[in-house]
Amino acid sequence: MVKIFKPGKVAIVLQGRQAGKKVVVIKQVDDGSKDRAYPHAIVVGIERYPRKVTKRMGAKKLARRSKVKPFIKIVNYSHLFPTRYTFELESVKGTVSPETFKEPSQREDSKKQIKKLLEDRYTSGKNKWFFQPLRF
Repeated sequence: MVKIFKPGKVAIVLQGRQAGKKVVVIKQVDDGSKDRAYPHAIVVGIERYPRKVTKRMGAKKLARRSKVKPFIKIVNYSHLFPTRYTFELESVKGTVSPETFKEPSQREDSKKQIKKLLEDRYTSGKNKWFFQPLRF
């Protein structure tokens, strides 16, 4: 079987609370694990996208509208739709692991780190497609 969901691959979630949201695959588990019998991936996605900004806006308003709310999740492959895009986040790979999901405090800490990385990526202007919702 060809591996479609390699780390860094951008996909769209098809079912669940985050349906229609874009995610980046951080780690894939092809033959299942002790907890889950099906092949799945650990993904990082954007729950709330940044809002539209214009030149006329001041720095304070621009900073407020450029906020990103991330989520981390374990998703079955059948609930993901792969895209042609990739997203390089080397530092995220260390923050999210299967142990992150065991305790809520670890999960919150990793979300804060991911939020910072995604906002830096957004303000630098890289990967513009990833930071836009599918439908406006």
